[in-house]
Amino acid sequence: MDLFKSFTTVGGATLASRLLGFVREILIASLIGAGPVADAFYAAFRFPNLFRRLFAEGAFNTAFVPLFAKELEAGGHAAAERFAREVFSVLLVTLLVLVALMEIFMPLLVATVIAPRFGTGTEKTLLTIDLARIMFPYLLCMSLVAMLSGVLNAFRHYFIAALVPVLLNVVMIAVLLACEALDTGNSALTGRVMAWGVALAGFAQLGLVWIAAKRTGFTLAFQRPRLTGPVKRVLVLAVPAAIAGGITQINLLIGQMIASGQDGAIALLQYADRIYQLPLGVIGIAIGVVLLPELARDLKSGNDQKAVTTQNHALEFAMFLTLPATAALMIMPGLISSVLYQRGAFDAVAANGVAGALAAFAVGLPAFVLIKVLSPGFFARENTRTPMNYAIINAVVNVVLSYILFQQFAHVGIAAATSIAAWANVAFLSIGLYRHGYWPFKPRAIRRCMMMLAASAIMALVLYGLMEYLADAGLLHGFVIRALALLSLVVIGGVIYLAACRLTGAVEFGQMIRSFRRRRHTAGE
Repeated sequence: MDLFKSFTTVGGATLASRLLGFVREILIASLIGAGPVADAFYAAFRFPNLFRRLFAEGAFNTAFVPLFAKELEAGGHAAAERFAREVFSVLLVTLLVLVALMEIFMPLLVATVIAPRFGTGTEKTLLTIDLARIMFPYLLCMSLVAMLSGVLNAFRHYFIAALVPVLLNVVMIAVLLACEALDTGNSALTGRVMAWGVALAGFAQLGLVWIAAKRTGFTLAFQRPRLTGPVKRVLVLAVPAAIAGGITQINLLIGQMIASGQDGAIALLQYADRIYQLPLGVIGIAIGVVLLPELARDLKSGNDQKAVTTQNHALEFAMFLTLPATAALMIMPGLISSVLYQRGAFDAVAANGVAGALAAFAVGLPAFVLIKVLSPGFFARENTRTPMNYAIINAVVNVVLSYILFQQFAHVGIAAATSIAAWANVAFLSIGLYRHGYWPFKPRAIRRCMMMLAASAIMALVLYGLMEYLADAGLLHGFVIRALALLSLVVIGGVIYLAACRLTGAVEFGQMIRSFRRRRHTAGE
């Protein structure tokens, strides 16, 4: 299968979701700003969302998918379906018990893990407990969604699985528009309605992937849970994979715990997170979802050289899109945050707070994407322990840096610590891949990435000069003018970057165009 086609398929669906996610965040910012209700909602949502990302982008996509693909390859459809039913039954029972325990002990979790610095018995703490209890069943739905998405990915039905998050944003946008129409304002009621919207969206997402899997001839049925050999193997791989694959989310949770001592910090970090998650989601998640099953197939067939080539192509494609996005976010964070969020309950002070965090997150954006490129090199070989060890070291680094930098730079220090820790993780993963002999880095790939970096630097210098000119000329006042300026700068920056890539030979545009043509031809058949 054309790797570029797969990346663009998943990336396109993810882009649709992320753009709708922007609309969702804009509505939330306008309704509740960066105050106590926003802090409570985002703190409560982070916890089930952490588990969702651990399962969807960690454990199941890295432990279940390779084993399922092997069952499918070796035993056919029937063997793969039997294996999936065994895993499904154990997973469902485990999730029901986990959700029940979390609902009971939620006050303790909020006080110790979710937002320990909100204070004991405060209105914000009590609201956080209520919202977390409403939203935690979302974990059950999304864990099952992750499993079924893994099945669809193994069958190379990438689009539907990637489209699932769109439903969350559609439901939330409808809920937020209803809140605006009813004028609930910046109130606890708005927070509770939003929380119920999240829970409802979880069931809608589960229904979508269930139907999609059924249409491929694949059905799941509950049976008596048994820890069979294959199920045990999934569990053995899943625990370290969840830690390793979800280290960025774990670091964000750690940052949230520390940031809960600053009013509005959690909301500001979330709004900044949403912006840099657009390129990370479109590029990093698309590559992570597609690359793992492709590598697993290459290795299963004994074609190690093809696996190396596949991973090098993924590296080039990721950096081609990530480096200019990083440059733009670092040069224009204030303009971006003001255009997206500054309206209603969200004032200029809050927009500046988001801008600082966004610039700090942008420094780590290439690292966040590289983790998605490098980790499958271990996971496809069923080695989840090595990246888990790196992730534990990474978490320790993040905790220490977050605590130190928060004292000096408040919430911006949390974002900076997350970025620095991500680069440390990239260093560990790169050295580990080389030492294990999993990935002999090709000079051509490294050379092209350096050319892309140079092209991004040229683009950044031009954007910086234009930003200075617009500011000196007083052309950045008023929403419409700022929005037009941002759009113009994005277009100009893109043209300059592509021209620089062409001049340096960083990208083979002919090959890219041929891939698009193959994709259109395949879609038309």
